[in-house]
Amino acid sequence: MTEQAEGPWPLPDEAATAALAARLAQALDAGLVLYLHGPLGAGKTSFARALLTAMGVGERVKSPTYSLIEGYATRDRPAWHLDLYRIADPGELEWLGLDALADPAALVLVEWPERGAGALPAADLELRLDYVGAGRQAAWQAFTGRGERLLARLAKC
Repeated sequence: MTEQAEGPWPLPDEAATAALAARLAQALDAGLVLYLHGPLGAGKTSFARALLTAMGVGERVKSPTYSLIEGYATRDRPAWHLDLYRIADPGELEWLGLDALADPAALVLVEWPERGAGALPAADLELRLDYVGAGRQAAWQAFTGRGERLLARLAKC
């Protein structure tokens, strides 16, 4: 499988980040493992929160910085949001019971995935958020056929 990259997509403000998340929610038709990369404050949690809200999560979407993982029910699939910033070693994830992440119908969002290397399901898609001037930008990279198909649908939304 060849890797496919898309972007950069300019994100001048938080509303643009939420709009990109809503576009992804509209394009998503199956489960997905999405790794979120970027420096502190680049918008990873804001993107995840906007995506989950666009997918119909009616409750407050919390940052899993301290709990490490939060589970949600969207309109049509389970969703998991992980923030591994506080993890020093992937072995620390064993006690979290990550078996549910293997559900092919689930949406799995992982912030700081490099800290859980070897303990996480492989990414279908990665989103890289970076600072550019006063705003930010996003770039996508697909690693599986599922990720490539989603990028193709996203381009049409």
